[in-house]
Amino acid sequence: MPRGELRIYLGAAPGVGKTYAMLEEARRRAGRGTDVVVGLVETHGRPQTAAMIGDLEVLPRRPLRYRGTDLTELDLDAVLARRPELVVVDELAHTNVPGSRHQKRWQDVQELLDAGISVLSTVNVQHLESLNDVVARITGTTQRETVPDAVVRAAEQVELVDMTPEALRRRMAHGNIYRPDRIDAALGNYFRVGNLTALRELALLWLADKVDDQLDRYRAQQGISATWEARERVVVALTGGPEGETLIRRAARIAARSKGADLLAVHVARNDGLAGADPAQLARQRVLVESLGGSYHQVLGADVPAALLDFARGVNATQLVLGASRRGRFAHLFARGVGVTTTARSGAIDVHLVTHPQAGRGRRGAAVPAALSRRRRLLGFALAGLGLPLLTLLLSVLPDLTLTNDILIFLAGVVGVALVGGLWPALVAALGGSLLLNWFFTPPYRTLTIAEADNLLALGVFVAVAVAVSGVVDVAARRTREAARAAADAQTLATVAGSVLRGERPLPALLDRLRETFALRAVSVLELAPDAQGRPGRAHEEDVWRRVASVGVDPAGSPGAGETTVPVDERLTVVLSGRRLEAADRRIVEAFAAQAAVALRQERLAEEAATARPLAEADRLRTALLAAVSHDLRTPLASAKAAVSSLRSPDVEFDPEDRAELLATADESLDRLGRLVANLLDMSRLQAGALGVTRTAIGLEDAVPLALDELGPAAAGVRTDIPADLPAVDADPGLLERVLVNVVANALRHSPVGRPPTITASAHAGQVELRVIDTGPGIPEDRWEHVFLPFQRLGDRDNQTGVGLGLALSRGLAEAMGGSITPETTPGGGLTMVLRLPAADERPDR
Repeated sequence: MPRGELRIYLGAAPGVGKTYAMLEEARRRAGRGTDVVVGLVETHGRPQTAAMIGDLEVLPRRPLRYRGTDLTELDLDAVLARRPELVVVDELAHTNVPGSRHQKRWQDVQELLDAGISVLSTVNVQHLESLNDVVARITGTTQRETVPDAVVRAAEQVELVDMTPEALRRRMAHGNIYRPDRIDAALGNYFRVGNLTALRELALLWLADKVDDQLDRYRAQQGISATWEARERVVVALTGGPEGETLIRRAARIAARSKGADLLAVHVARNDGLAGADPAQLARQRVLVESLGGSYHQVLGADVPAALLDFARGVNATQLVLGASRRGRFAHLFARGVGVTTTARSGAIDVHLVTHPQAGRGRRGAAVPAALSRRRRLLGFALAGLGLPLLTLLLSVLPDLTLTNDILIFLAGVVGVALVGGLWPALVAALGGSLLLNWFFTPPYRTLTIAEADNLLALGVFVAVAVAVSGVVDVAARRTREAARAAADAQTLATVAGSVLRGERPLPALLDRLRETFALRAVSVLELAPDAQGRPGRAHEEDVWRRVASVGVDPAGSPGAGETTVPVDERLTVVLSGRRLEAADRRIVEAFAAQAAVALRQERLAEEAATARPLAEADRLRTALLAAVSHDLRTPLASAKAAVSSLRSPDVEFDPEDRAELLATADESLDRLGRLVANLLDMSRLQAGALGVTRTAIGLEDAVPLALDELGPAAAGVRTDIPADLPAVDADPGLLERVLVNVVANALRHSPVGRPPTITASAHAGQVELRVIDTGPGIPEDRWEHVFLPFQRLGDRDNQTGVGLGLALSRGLAEAMGGSITPETTPGGGLTMVLRLPAADERPDR
C-alpha cells in the first residue's frame, strides 16, 4: 500500500491564516474530485475560518472525559474506517487528552499516512522542537506542545503562510484572532512587532534549510555535480600555515555580503597518515571559524586541488578562497601550484586568491629532523671508513674476480652502510668505493685513469645505484619516524579528548592530561589583565597576570616563571613548569593550548548561563504570576464589589433572603481573595527563605477537621479514617492546616460527582503518613512532578481554578516542616497524595 502524502502549512505566529489556507486547499482538491474529509479543525471562534469549511464532509470528533470535563479529540478509528483520499487534521503539535491512542496528534497523523491516507495539517514555528527554546527567549513564553523537526522535514510539502507583523497586529486589533478581552494583553506581550519579526525570520530560515535539503537530495538523485547558485556558500581552504587567519577573515567578509550565506573551512590532509600541517595552527583557526559562525571540515586526499574541488562541489559552494602560494619563483618552474591548478579546474566556482605576508617567501617550516639518530650516523661513517679498506684488502687476495663482481660486492657494502647510518654515510661510502674500485681494480691499476669505456660506465652505474639506494633507505627511515611521531601525537590527542569528554570540568582535565603526558611539575593558564594588554613593557610582570586555571605543584604565576611558554592569543598564555620541552613536542603542546582556550571559553559560558538561569527563572515566575493572578484577583474583587454595590444602591430594595445571599457572596469572594493573597505571600516567603516555622506536637485527628471546616460545605462528604492511637506529628499547626486545605481542595476539584476523596493515616518508622485519595482521572506518572511547579494547572483549560500554587505551596510548606509530599496512583484509577511528617516524641496535652 503506498504511503499517504503530508502537506504542512507553517506559520510564524497564531492568526497568520494557516488553517484558512489549509481549508482553501482542501476545497480546491474537493472541487477537482478528490475524496476529502475534515477530521479536525480548530476555528478558535473565528467566523471566517468556520465559513471556509463550507460543504466539506466533517467527521464527528471522539468525546473524552478528563478530570470531570467533557473534551473531544480526532476520531482516528473513524477516519481509518472512512478511508478518504485526503483528511484535514489541524494543529499537528497538539497533545491529545489522556486516554487517546497516541500521546501526540502527529502520531495520529503518522498512522493515517501509514494507512495510505494523505493529510493536510498546520504548525507554528514556536512548536518546532529545535526552536522551542529560542522562541521562549524571544517571547518569554514557553510552549509546552512541540513536534519533532524530523516529522515536519519528512513532509512532502511545507508551505509558509506569511504575514507582516503590522498586518497581523491589525488583524488582532480587529478581533479576528482572539476575543476582545485578550487583545490588549496579546498586543503588549507576545504580539509585539519585534517578537513577530523575529518569529517570521525564524520561520523563513527554517524553511530555507528544508528547501536546501530538498535541493541536495534532488541533485544527488539526478547526479548533478555542477554548482547551482541558489545560496551563497563560501569555502576557505586552510593549509595549517600562519596565513590561515587572514584567509578566514577575508572569507567571512565575503560571506557577510550575502544574507544567509554559509562559511565553510576545509583542510586537505595527506592520505598517507603522516604529519603535515601544524595541529596548533589548525586548532586555533578552527576556533576562529566557529566564532565567526562557520563550520570546519577536514578531508583526505593525495591531489590537493582535486580533493578541494570535490569538497566544494559536494557542498554546492559558489566561492572558494585560497591563499597566494608561499612557494618561491623557482618552485613555480616545476609545478603550477595549488592555487593556479584549482583556478584552472574550478569551473563555475569563483576562486579568490588572497595575498598575505607569507606569499612568495617559500615554505619556512620547522627544520626537518634527521631520519636516524646521531649514534647510528656515526656508526655508519665508522663502517664506511673501516669497512671499505677491509673489503678492498679482501678482494685483492681473492683470485679470478672480474670488475663486475668487484662492483657488485662494493655495492652491497654501500647498501649495508646506508642501512646502518643513512644517507650521508652511504654517500661517503659510494664516493670512496668508486675511488677504490678505480685505483685497485680498474685497468690501468694504481692510477685514476680508466682505459675502457665499459669500465667507466660500470663505475658510473655503481655510483648512481649507490646514491639511489642510499636515498631510498633514508626516505624510508624518515617516513617511518614521521609515522611513529604522528601515531604518538594522534594517540596523545585521542587520550586528551577522551579525558576531557569523560570529565565534568574539561579545562582541569585537559591541563592534568598535558602535565601527565610530558611529565611536568605544573601547568597553568594565565590571562593578561585588560589594562596591560597592548603594553609590552608590562607583559612580563607578575602582577598583571591572573591564573585562571592550574594543575600540579607550585604553578607559575607569570610567563617568566616557567620553563616553557606557549602563547594562545593576545591575552591567554599556557606556562609549563618542571622541564624544558623539545622543539618536536612544542607542536602538540600548542594544540593542547588551543583546546585549553576553547575549554576555558566553554566554562565561562557555562558560568554565565548558571548566573543567568536564576534570573531567568525569577523572570519566568514573575511573568507567570502576573498572567495567572490577573483573572484570580479580578474575579473575587468584582464579585465582592458587585454584591456590596447592590446592597448600597438606594434604587433597589432587597428582601432578607436576597440580602443574605449578597452578603454571603461578598464574604465568600473576600475569603477566596484572602486565601489567594496568603498563598502568594507564603510562596514568596518560601522562595526567599524567610518563612517562619514553629513546630510542636499536634494530632492529625485535630488538624484534619479544622482543614475540612475551612473548606466549607464542599468538604462535607470527605471520608476520614484516622486511628485513635496514631502518634502526633511534629509540625507547625498553622502551616499544617494550610497544607491539608490545599491538598484536599485539589482532590475535591478532580473527584467525580458522588465519589468524594478519602483521608487515611498510618505510622511507620518514625513517620506519620496521611493519604488523600481521590478516584478521578489521575495523572500519568511521567507528569507527576509537573503538578508541583508554581503556576501550573496540569490539563486545565481555563483560569477559573486558581493560580496553580496549591500543590507547589503545599510541598514547600511540608518540606519546611521536615516532611514531604509525593503522589501515587490510586488502585482502580485516580491520584493519591501522600503527606509524610516526622512523628512527635510524645502526644500533645488534651
